[in-house]
Amino acid sequence: MRYEMAAIQEVDLCEALLESCVFDACTFTAVRFNCASLVDSTFRDCRFAGCSWWDASLTNCALIASVFDRCDLSGLEVEGGDWSDVELAGADLGTADFARVLMRGANLSGARCQGAVLREVDLSGASVRKADFTRADLRGSVLTAFDPRDVELREAIITADQGVDIAMSLNMSVRAS
Repeated sequence: MRYEMAAIQEVDLCEALLESCVFDACTFTAVRFNCASLVDSTFRDCRFAGCSWWDASLTNCALIASVFDRCDLSGLEVEGGDWSDVELAGADLGTADFARVLMRGANLSGARCQGAVLREVDLSGASVRKADFTRADLRGSVLTAFDPRDVELREAIITADQGVDIAMSLNMSVRAS
């Protein structure tokens, strides 16, 4: 399936399997993706407004430059794929699980990521100002865009290498002894 500039409204895609679908510049309004499985699909420059992604799983999907506005992302699981330049400002990702995802240049400003899992996620160039990553599992992720003065990282789980990167972002000199 391939859609371009389509307006998709109030469609129930609960428990659907979407495989190798392509959506270019489409608008999704109040669409329910609950418990859906999306595999190898592409959503380029799409807008999701008031959509529900409860317990959906996305495997190797691209959502490049897509915008999420007032969406329920509870229990969302993302494995692989490219979410570069995605707009998730203010999103509640507290129960989301992202693994091995490119999120370069993503906007996570003000996102609520308390307890979220973002393992091996490339967040280089991401905007994370005022985002809350309290208790988030960030192991293996690229955190070079994180300024600890502008993002909440209390009790976040990181590796020693990531700790060095964060210290260096504060212009600290890290030495072995």
